[in-house]
Amino acid sequence: MKRFLLVVMSIMMMGLTLVGCGSDKGSSTGLSGAVSTNGSTSMEKVIGVLSEKFMGDNKGVTITYDASGSGTGIEAVSKGSTDIGLSSRALKDAEKAKGLKETTLALDGIAIIVNENCPVEDLKTEDVAALFNGGAADWSKFGGKAVPVAAIGREAGSGTRDGFESITNTKDKCKLAQELTSTGAVIEAVKNSEAAIGYASYASVENQKGIKVLKINGVACTEENIASGKYVIQRPFNLITKEGVKLSESAQAFFDFMTSKAAAELISQAGAVPTVK
Repeated sequence: MKRFLLVVMSIMMMGLTLVGCGSDKGSSTGLSGAVSTNGSTSMEKVIGVLSEKFMGDNKGVTITYDASGSGTGIEAVSKGSTDIGLSSRALKDAEKAKGLKETTLALDGIAIIVNENCPVEDLKTEDVAALFNGGAADWSKFGGKAVPVAAIGREAGSGTRDGFESITNTKDKCKLAQELTSTGAVIEAVKNSEAAIGYASYASVENQKGIKVLKINGVACTEENIASGKYVIQRPFNLITKEGVKLSESAQAFFDFMTSKAAAELISQAGAVPTVK
C-alpha cells in the first residue's frame, strides 16, 4: 500500500513539473507585445544591439526598427504611429512645442571620410566646409590630386546632415555630387570614388574597408575624443517620446533599459559613447 502511494505521489509530482514547464513561454519577466522604434539610420548598430539583448532577456517582446531618418522618426512620435523615435539631432523648438521630448542616449562623432587612396589625412573645420560648399574646386590645396571634389551628403531631414551642416556652417550651402538616403549609401559612394568626401556616423565607419577617416583640426575621431569634446564634429543620439503619452509596459521597460548603466557597454560596442556609465 505504501509503495502504491509513493508511486501515485511520484506521478503527481511529475505532472506538476510538466505543467510548470508548459506554462513557461520563454519570458522570465512576463513582458509581452511589440515595441516599435522609428528614425535615424545612424543609430542602426546601437538600436540593433540593444534590441537583441532586450528581446533575448524578454522572450515575449518583439522590437521593430524602421530606419526612416531622424525627421521621419520624430514625426512618427508626434503622430502616435511609433512608440519611441530615434533622432541623431536635437529637437527643434517647433518640435518641442508639439510636446516632444528628447532623452540623450549617447554621443556620436560625425566622421569625415574619404576614399582609402586619398592622400589627405587631416583637415580644419573650415577646409571641410570649403570642400562641401564649392569654396575648393579640387583637392590640390589640401595635399591631394588636382581632381574635382565629389562631395557626398545626406537627404533633407537626416540628423547626420543637420549636425554636420550646423557645425561646419554649411546649411543650405552644400554643393553635392550625390545626395543619399542612408549612412551605408554614403560610405559605399565614397568607397567607389577617389575624389569623394562624405560624412557618416562614427558608429558606422569603424572597421570599414575602402575608406579613410580624417582627423579634424589635428584630432582623430575616436570614442575618447568624442566623449571629451576634443573632436568637434559630433551630435547626440536621442530617444524621442511625447509628453503626456504613456508608453506600454514593454516599451517603457525597453526605454528604461536603454538609458541604464546595463546598456552602456553594449552602446560602446556599437561604436557610440554612452551618456550613462
